[in-house]
Amino acid sequence: MSKNLVLVESPSKAKTISKYLGKNYVVEATVGHIRDLPKATLGVDLENGFKPKIVTIRGKSDVLKKIKSLSKKSKKIFIATDPDREGEAIAQDICEIIKNGEENIHRVLFNEITEKGVKEGMDSPHKIDEKLVFSQRARRVMDRIIGYQISPLLWNHMDLIEHSSDSALSAGRVQSVALRIICEREVEVNSFIPLEYWSIVGTFETEKKAKFAAKLFSYQGKNYKLPESATLDEESLKEFFKNYFFIKNESEAKRFLDECKNQNYKITRIEKKIVNRNPSAPFITSTLQQEASKKMYFRPRQTMQHAQKLYEGIELGNDGLVGLITYMRTDSTRLNAEAVQSARDYIGINYGKEYLPDKPKVFASKKPNVQDAHEAIRPTNLKYTPEFVKQYLSKEQFKLYELIWNRFLACQMNPAKFEQTSLDISGGDFLFRASGSTLLFRGFLAVYDENDEQIQEEEDIDEKTNRIPMGLFENQNLSLDEIQKNQHFTKPPPRFSESTLVKELDNLGIGRPSTYASIISTLYDRGYVQQQERKLLPTDLGIMVNRVLVEHFAHIFNVNFTALMEKELDDIAEGSNNYENVLGDFYTPFKKDLEQAEKKIQKTKCELCGSDMMIRMGRFGRFLACTNYPDCKNIKSLREVSPAQKEILDEKCPKCNSDLVIRNSKFGRFIGCTKYPDCDYTKSITLEIKCPRCSEGEIVQRMTKRKRVFYGCSNYPKCDYANWDRPTEQICPNCEKDLLVTKYKGGKENILCNSCKFILNEENE
Repeated sequence: MSKNLVLVESPSKAKTISKYLGKNYVVEATVGHIRDLPKATLGVDLENGFKPKIVTIRGKSDVLKKIKSLSKKSKKIFIATDPDREGEAIAQDICEIIKNGEENIHRVLFNEITEKGVKEGMDSPHKIDEKLVFSQRARRVMDRIIGYQISPLLWNHMDLIEHSSDSALSAGRVQSVALRIICEREVEVNSFIPLEYWSIVGTFETEKKAKFAAKLFSYQGKNYKLPESATLDEESLKEFFKNYFFIKNESEAKRFLDECKNQNYKITRIEKKIVNRNPSAPFITSTLQQEASKKMYFRPRQTMQHAQKLYEGIELGNDGLVGLITYMRTDSTRLNAEAVQSARDYIGINYGKEYLPDKPKVFASKKPNVQDAHEAIRPTNLKYTPEFVKQYLSKEQFKLYELIWNRFLACQMNPAKFEQTSLDISGGDFLFRASGSTLLFRGFLAVYDENDEQIQEEEDIDEKTNRIPMGLFENQNLSLDEIQKNQHFTKPPPRFSESTLVKELDNLGIGRPSTYASIISTLYDRGYVQQQERKLLPTDLGIMVNRVLVEHFAHIFNVNFTALMEKELDDIAEGSNNYENVLGDFYTPFKKDLEQAEKKIQKTKCELCGSDMMIRMGRFGRFLACTNYPDCKNIKSLREVSPAQKEILDEKCPKCNSDLVIRNSKFGRFIGCTKYPDCDYTKSITLEIKCPRCSEGEIVQRMTKRKRVFYGCSNYPKCDYANWDRPTEQICPNCEKDLLVTKYKGGKENILCNSCKFILNEENE
């Protein structure tokens, strides 16, 4: 008897679905894409409507043979690839390959891999959505055109050759815009001029000896405010001081301090109000990546890998394989009514009715063009509590599942309530302001707190910890118990972390939820970006590549243009635009920029025939070859081509007395001989800090394969000392064994010892 065939992408997903469907179904996995554009050529007919040439991916012939064989024997075929545009494109590829009669082929969607989710999907078959297929193919073709037509220009840009350690130079529609965002932020940070300013903080005391802090807020009726720039001219500064004041230096601060001590103070305004703090929406892909990075230090790719496992199915003892979360690639905050009711029942039983809103909470998306095909990310069944599944999950899977569970429950709970108190204290020309809040009802905070929990380094008073005494009233006299002046400097905008870069791309409408992880990974893999203290810094190569791309393709690698193209790709999916129009809108300005860039970028000429030389890959790496091949077979080692600039050092090579230069490798910068490969002398660039373990080597900065910076001993592998944090020159005064390191947490710099956990602070100093 013929059976029904169900085709999915993942083998583990196939195993879970097979359990729910039973013996009348054969479930087979494609193991991802089965067809794509060819690797060696552009694969797009630019003259005939941008028609793509789709070919079978190398190594997939056995999979295809099996699928074709099974499809011929099957009564019905259900294509159950992932419920997104990429899954729809894979479904179309499968359909075109098997050609088993359109009436026998059905498209089904599983938003969750549970018995209920699979049954609902199988009960609602439909046709493949051609609009989604065209949208995905337009995206793929656009990315291919950019990558294949711009990347060769980078390969032949001689300034970049010396700085790239391999053939990985490339440009990408979204990847290059992300690099531009990081590079432009780096320029802002490096060009920032700090402004010195001082604050005055007083500690006031009531007649009953209750104390609290307040900050100088106003002087002679002018509010304290900082100028927008540290470089205001004299006229602008004079205009500013007509309306505001700020304390510029220590002598001014001392004068204010002395005057403040001689005043009589009383409360001139007091205001109390109840403030609600509402829970955030359930997770979408971007917010899940941000929170997992912020709270658990997961990289976006790690987050998506663990989420994929939770979605596809986990073996839960007697319950067998169970998909624990809904589909994890989504930008919709929608929740189905059944799931919401399940959450409300759970909250009422486990937390009490006071935590339950009168009506279910509905979260509207704040962004346009949201794809609402499937729900927000949530647990599939609340009987699988984090405590229940913990024994079956890896440590990372459990952390992520608990995060998703807590956020889902919290989004259906009552808001937290705070009593917020704000008051003014006046004395002479001075007005101090204090504020504080008291938690009255925890609400959703009983389950989940989405606060950044970052330390605000420049704040003298933390509103959460500044306790305002009970029983204060207007015109109440206060005594000044203590007063102090504090020096500050304005800070540049912060460098992006992986979490904040995802947030920025999401806010700007660049990329799709499923692409953020691969965008960041590509920047690391290409050597364009490295991570230091969890911040993203462009490498020298990344800065140079960005400069070349912006110089020649400012119109293409532009936030607004990229977001516009993203919207037009969404329009194809919605049916309000078509494939050819969108690619035409993109390609017309792109072609002009490309032609201009090809004229401007200086190419190496063949000395035999005068044709352009092009970088090619061989078994021993990259080399220059004449484009007039096979008529001209001239080739040339890249080492024979002098780069535009080399960092030549004053010292000579101890082996051959030639010049030494700074070179780059995939593990960082090092010193090498200009006569390489004839002379193989190399030397590490050290921090000139002795290794605390062997006392022979010096500390050097290195990079992992994933471009993460760490610090190790120059005597490696003889000495294996290593540290993620940048060491100082000071040995720990507590254990006297390890170096103190600089560690950043919540934007605050700490000096501590990783061995004994000693923290160096002002008291220790």
